[in-house]
Amino acid sequence: MAQLEDGGKVAYALTGHGPFLLVVPGWLSHLELGWSIPSERVFHEALSSGRTLVRYDRPGCGLSDPYEGPRTMALELATIRVVTETLGVTRFDLLGWSLGAAVAAQWAADRPETVSRLVLYGGWATGEAIGDEDSRRHLLGLLATHWGLGSDLLTDLFAPETDAGTRRALAQYQRAASSAETAVALLGLAYALDVRPTLVRVSAPTLVLHRRGDRAAPVAQGVALAAAIPDAELVELDGRSHLPAMGDAGTVIDQVRRFLGLPRLRRAVSTSLTPRQTEVAALVAEGLTNRELSERLSISERSAESHLERIRLRLGFRSRSQVAAWYVARGPRN
Repeated sequence: MAQLEDGGKVAYALTGHGPFLLVVPGWLSHLELGWSIPSERVFHEALSSGRTLVRYDRPGCGLSDPYEGPRTMALELATIRVVTETLGVTRFDLLGWSLGAAVAAQWAADRPETVSRLVLYGGWATGEAIGDEDSRRHLLGLLATHWGLGSDLLTDLFAPETDAGTRRALAQYQRAASSAETAVALLGLAYALDVRPTLVRVSAPTLVLHRRGDRAAPVAQGVALAAAIPDAELVELDGRSHLPAMGDAGTVIDQVRRFLGLPRLRRAVSTSLTPRQTEVAALVAEGLTNRELSERLSISERSAESHLERIRLRLGFRSRSQVAAWYVARGPRN
């Protein structure tokens, strides 16, 4: 844990080996629960191959301490500073997406000596470009009064190319990642940020990625970021998902790895289960013990344990409860 000046603790996680790649998160995050969503885990594992990937939960989100103060760019930058200082890292690659793209760009402009390469995905130069004033006010009001409905709505906006089960898992993940008050405050910050005056000061080699059909952040804002940052490379991607790990995440991974000078990965880790493993996962979700599993499936208890262990390894989980939560979140499949 890193510690802010007010004493609040910031949770962070490391995966992989090699030079450091720091990820500035989007709207909400939860280090542990995010890892239980297979597509998100595969995305981060792919970025961890050849890099030490640093992820963190901003104050008031996920595993970090609660935070009730104002949401400002200064707090966002202070969070990056305490995480990197705790790790003893003085220079690193920086990837910011969504809200994190504006923060990453500001950091790169203010602290050029620390940034080797900068990647901005799904970001914007000014939050005023995200919808009109009425739609922004309506969405903030919905989140404040109906957190469940609001998170469902935003999930449909953020990940329209995913199946219904994944969208349910993402909505539950958002609600677990923060309170409604924190969600509203961070979305308000996203709308308020304007980094246009600082972009010209970004000196690190920069890659701007943006999906053409992104409805949460219009592609015109990706174009604006690339146009304002000296010598930035713009790559427009097909797809509609705002979340980088959803939709065609493989193309996002390939572009980031290319820009960082890393070899293309041959294939992503499979997160699908065999029919028998799916059956076991369903029974785990019902709350059955290994003995009850063996009786229900007419197999030995050792075989039941082996099935469960292979499921955990394939999905990257550590506990039965994570397997159960994953199965419930994915929803019924035809």
